[in-house]
Amino acid sequence: MSCPFCEIVAGRLEASVVAQSEHSLAFLDLRQAVPGHVLVIPRQHVADIHAIDPELAGDVMQLGVRVAQALGRLLHPPGINLWQSNGAAAGQEVGHFHLHVQPRRVADGLLRVYPHGLPAATPRDALEQLAARIREVFSP
Repeated sequence: MSCPFCEIVAGRLEASVVAQSEHSLAFLDLRQAVPGHVLVIPRQHVADIHAIDPELAGDVMQLGVRVAQALGRLLHPPGINLWQSNGAAAGQEVGHFHLHVQPRRVADGLLRVYPHGLPAATPRDALEQLAARIREVFSP
């Protein structure tokens, strides 16, 4: 099955484009969870964050920031989310890296990050142990 985002880039599927750069494209999500919900994608097919080159990810993010600023000027939302999901467990529905830009209103019901309340603080020693493990596998 072909990638719908690649089909949009190729011009074979319609999209309401709001902005673009040499390497990225921003268009309105078909399912407007809130008015102004924009997806920003790399023009090149990249499945997820594990496969994207950091430079290309930077281009996507830069366009996302520009889109968020434009939405702020147009809609004056009290908040804006930029979020990105990888894999089914995280809610990724299209296997092409994409950044969601969503203007937010108080009590709009979207993305309740902590549905059971804010988690308790993790003890510092546990945080330091986890940080050390991440540093071991971190690559520049």
